[in-house]
Amino acid sequence: MFATTLAKTAYANPGQPVRTARGTEFELFARITRRLKQASDASKAQFPALAAAVYDNRKLWTVLASDVADPGNRLPSDLRARLFYLNEFTQVHSRKVLSGDASVDVLIDINTAIMRGLRQEGGAA
Repeated sequence: MFATTLAKTAYANPGQPVRTARGTEFELFARITRRLKQASDASKAQFPALAAAVYDNRKLWTVLASDVADPGNRLPSDLRARLFYLNEFTQVHSRKVLSGDASVDVLIDINTAIMRGLRQEGGAA
């Protein structure tokens, strides 16, 4: 019975396209960026939504930084260094956003630029 359940879930949606790693990264950035935009447009009463979106954005950037810091990463070293720096900036700026000292707009702009790069270099995801 358990094997049957697994088989059904594995083949539940055969029409869904298989995503590449780049496509998955794009989708994560798009989802989090959309949440940042929605939270930035909300009133001050919606601070928990902003905090959650910023937290998830920080997690995404932490994972990305960990990946580009791996010696086995095949991206060019210059690009890896720039992405790692963007992580550091994102972490610092996120703290400012959460303390009310900065706008979330810069984080949205950075993520949007990354998404453009993922889309451009990777073709259709």
